[in-house]
Amino acid sequence: MKIMVGYDGSKVSMKAVDLAVSHALAFDGQIVAVASMDKGTEDELKSIKELEQALQALKYEIEDQGPSCETHLLIRGMSPGEDLVRYAREQEIDEIILAIQRKSKVGKMIFGSTAQHVILNAPCPVVTVN
Repeated sequence: MKIMVGYDGSKVSMKAVDLAVSHALAFDGQIVAVASMDKGTEDELKSIKELEQALQALKYEIEDQGPSCETHLLIRGMSPGEDLVRYAREQEIDEIILAIQRKSKVGKMIFGSTAQHVILNAPCPVVTVN
């Protein structure tokens, strides 16, 4: 079983990682920890490097708990929601685990919702935690 977990370094995304570890242990699964950035310009180099380092540290933390783990930083010019869905299709992911943060209706209208896009378009079951 391939379990993709969305990671952005936040505390709530660590809850998603914890659930992914539990599912991987229960179902003999592999974790694919994924972060997405919509652009990778020179201005974002520091953020890219920090996120790559955080993903590498996360990989070691997950593997210390038992499951195997791959990490991927996606910078493909898409919104994070589109990117995660496309990646899940490409990699034949069996389950996606995402952290969600509560937003007001106005906040969703202005900023959109990565989780909403993934939930509505994913090729596999999506589990959310908050």
